[in-house]
Amino acid sequence: MPSQSHITIGTHKLEGDLCQVDPPRGLVVFAHGSGSSRRSRRNRQVARTLQEGGLGTLLFDLLTPEEADDRANVFDIPLLAQRVLEALDALPAHVVHQPIGLFGASTGAAAALVAAAHRPQSVKAVVSRGGRPDLARDSLGRVSAPTLLIVGGADTEVLELNRAAYELLRCEKRIEVVPGATHLFEEAGALEVVAQLASAWFLEHLRHGA
Repeated sequence: MPSQSHITIGTHKLEGDLCQVDPPRGLVVFAHGSGSSRRSRRNRQVARTLQEGGLGTLLFDLLTPEEADDRANVFDIPLLAQRVLEALDALPAHVVHQPIGLFGASTGAAAALVAAAHRPQSVKAVVSRGGRPDLARDSLGRVSAPTLLIVGGADTEVLELNRAAYELLRCEKRIEVVPGATHLFEEAGALEVVAQLASAWFLEHLRHGA
């Protein structure tokens, strides 16, 4: 049975929901997209699938409520990446030794990739859901963690941006296109496909990164 706890992150006291499983097979830190929060319904659905596979999860707010009111902040990738790094630093001592993955959505995917480039020893796998890896362009060549890009087949503009970013990655990588899915994967069964792809990727690569 997963155990839930609340943590605070960094000097801005960001809110985080930590779910631990026993025995743990790794921990995945989520970076939500623009205009979202740790309560993202889509990320929580993916998190439940990861937990069922034996992975702990941390969902947290990348911005304070006041910061989120400024639209510019949700596209400030250096700021968002710094918050991901702060979340990694805030993990409890008994969790830090676990292999860690990052799951990013939309702009959060760019933040996750920048953070992964800064912490190659800590971050063992990255998954992007409908992400904007192009916004992490200058960091893509320095990402060493195996990276999976998941994009909706009907999300044509973002799909092209992902394909271009994919070419810049030098790590183990894969791009998965979910047929007929739009940017938010709202179509029947689409988010379930995302969750299963992410779970399989993390379970494979966090095991290798242990």
